[in-house]
Amino acid sequence: MFSKLVYILAALGPAQVLAQEKAAPANCEAVQVPDAFEPVTQLPNPFEFFDGSAVETKDDWACRRAEIRAVIEKYELGTKPPKPEEFKATLSGNTIKIDITDNGKSISFSASIRLPSGSGPFPAVIALGGSSIPIPNTVAVITYNNEQISATDPGGRGLFYQLYPTEIGGLMAWAWGVSRILDALESLGAEATKIDPTKIGVTGCSRNGKGALMAGAFDDRIALTLPQEGGSGGPGCWRLAADMKSRGINVEDGPQIVTGDQWFAPVFQNYVKEIATLPHDHHQLMALVAPRGLLVIENSGIDYLGPWSSYGCSMAAHTVYEALGVKDHFGISQVAHGTSHCSMPSSQNSIVAAYMNKFLLGGSGETDVFATDADWEFKASEWIGWTTPELS
Repeated sequence: MFSKLVYILAALGPAQVLAQEKAAPANCEAVQVPDAFEPVTQLPNPFEFFDGSAVETKDDWACRRAEIRAVIEKYELGTKPPKPEEFKATLSGNTIKIDITDNGKSISFSASIRLPSGSGPFPAVIALGGSSIPIPNTVAVITYNNEQISATDPGGRGLFYQLYPTEIGGLMAWAWGVSRILDALESLGAEATKIDPTKIGVTGCSRNGKGALMAGAFDDRIALTLPQEGGSGGPGCWRLAADMKSRGINVEDGPQIVTGDQWFAPVFQNYVKEIATLPHDHHQLMALVAPRGLLVIENSGIDYLGPWSSYGCSMAAHTVYEALGVKDHFGISQVAHGTSHCSMPSSQNSIVAAYMNKFLLGGSGETDVFATDADWEFKASEWIGWTTPELS
């Protein structure tokens, strides 16, 4: 009944999963997102369609994935614009300049490239605001000033909003910028850039960790997503953060996060105070990355980041990877290192290296990692009300 496009791609090796910005299975019904849903106190079921029917096959999942993408766009982030009407990329030295015209208006922005020695083409990691994780010297680094695209300060706006409406949140604007860098790499070609556009990762820390996760979730061309210490609004689930807050833990939750930043669409404010009315949560956001590589890098020692929330949310998202038969494509590593935010301890280096090796460098590594050094317990039965299916 459903298109096999997505899972023909998934059957290929990790370096070959370069699909397109938005894989659209041809035989799925057009997604119609309801205007209201019944409140859900547990984490919403990723394996249940809007109409209540069950996801039973990988082809079903491709269509359910389209639903999840659409519902997150409608209720939290805003709809990501496609490639602009007019697009031009030029390369000067180690700088890519991108010129865009859409809706009769034009903007320009750039990204800088740090290449390894040699002739390439090399895999690359796009780093929002710079990288604070170890990147092998055989992998290029593309640094992207995402705050120029959409400023965190709600009064700052940014280049994105010269083209598109403010109903779209800043995190989606950052993801849009990453997609335009991918467009540039493809149009310029590997001979010119020395970068292989089929082997691209994305990373960032804190607010940029949230942005990196959005980029990986909403562009199927990204082979490896590495959000670091993204907390709420990233790998943390809104419902779990709300539970932490109710227990007196100083965690950033939905009502707080929408008061000072333009990261989310304005419509999201309608749901954060009664989070059960939000029809999705961020385990489903992370599931959009599947079957591609995803490593959540967390600091279990900062309550404000909601490490319990990120761990439980990752556990729920992991069920999708398990159902697809690729559980070793998704891992979480939580290590406490005090209040040193965005300063990854060396004990996590080998895990990051394994993911880089497997998904960008064409090698192998132990990526079946799901661990925290925290002494709290996440009771999955209280939050995960579904049984993980075996999708055929």
